[in-house]
Amino acid sequence: MKANLSEQSKRVALNDYIVTDREILGGEPVFRNTRVPVSSLFEHLESGCPLDEFLENFPSVSRDAAVAVLMGAQELTLERARE
Repeated sequence: MKANLSEQSKRVALNDYIVTDREILGGEPVFRNTRVPVSSLFEHLESGCPLDEFLENFPSVSRDAAVAVLMGAQELTLERARE
């Protein structure tokens, strides 16, 4: 399936905050310039921890990065649901 322009632009925006590199945690997506897996953000939120607690536990992740990842995930989820 071809990605439309808006999906591509969201990916570019997410790429500002997420990196996947085999040399970093075996290629697991992490927040850019950290070794913090993106999945840890979702796991913290799923377990009921507020965003502030996640940010306290992982001070190398900026609030802007965490919010951008959450917004990107929301946008992609809603876009896919509309397909």
